[in-house]
Amino acid sequence: MRILLMTTLSIATLPALAQDGLQRCRGLADATARLACYDALADVARVPAAPVRPAAPVAAAPVAAPAAVPARNGEAVFGLPESRRPGAVESVESSVGPSFGGWGPNSRIRLANGQVWQVIDGTSVALPEGPRKVSVKRGALSSFYLDFEGLKSSPRVRRVE
Repeated sequence: MRILLMTTLSIATLPALAQDGLQRCRGLADATARLACYDALADVARVPAAPVRPAAPVAAAPVAAPAAVPARNGEAVFGLPESRRPGAVESVESSVGPSFGGWGPNSRIRLANGQVWQVIDGTSVALPEGPRKVSVKRGALSSFYLDFEGLKSSPRVRRVE
């Protein structure tokens, strides 16, 4: 009975304690100190023992900034799985080198922007060698197509690099 009474009293005082703590945490200017303060509040709320004020915030180690994407509009991550790309781009414009002469099933095509795409639909086309402008466009159901300027044929591709 005694434990039940203490638990009930500590749960009843938790909202007031949490409100005071939230106001104190909200007033901290340093982001890492503010986060540590909120974490301490969460720890206190998780253990409904005797009402205890959260400890003073502890400075956490600085968090590294995410790596910058080195291309305009997310082109560097275009074609990668959804879990590895931050934003959606509908197409990428580039070109293929002067020695490009076509493709076949499973061919890998390196674009001037450094991306490598593999033909996955089993098509093949032989062309006179020469540079060509290309665009990789998003299709239905997470598919991608490599469009060559001046050609009506567009192989279905997937990005490998």
